[in-house]
Amino acid sequence: MRWLAGLVLSVLLAAFPAAAGDLPPNTRLVVIHTPGPTWQSGVSFREQPGIDAHVAYYRQVLADGKLALGGPFLDDSGGMMISTPGASLADIEAIAQNDPAVKSGLLKATVRLWYPALHAP
Repeated sequence: MRWLAGLVLSVLLAAFPAAAGDLPPNTRLVVIHTPGPTWQSGVSFREQPGIDAHVAYYRQVLADGKLALGGPFLDDSGGMMISTPGASLADIEAIAQNDPAVKSGLLKATVRLWYPALHAP
């Protein structure tokens, strides 16, 4: 299945060539967080040391207009943040890596390009 996602992304990128680093139209960047090496197994995400700094950091990203949605998965497996339209890959990569929870090793962050093909009008 992973090969299919890679194929779809390749087709999208070929169909909508990036100009000067711009992303294909109608795409978003998604930051996927997973537990990092200092994550305490068996401890709720709400009780992880350093999670408050992570939440405060992304509240500021939201206030700065770079974030549309964000939040944890309720099974303590991590969470995700979805960028606003027009956010650049460089900006979102920098945001993801400057998160205090990523810097401390509490979380790992991966940035993925997402094409929301299905949505309500």
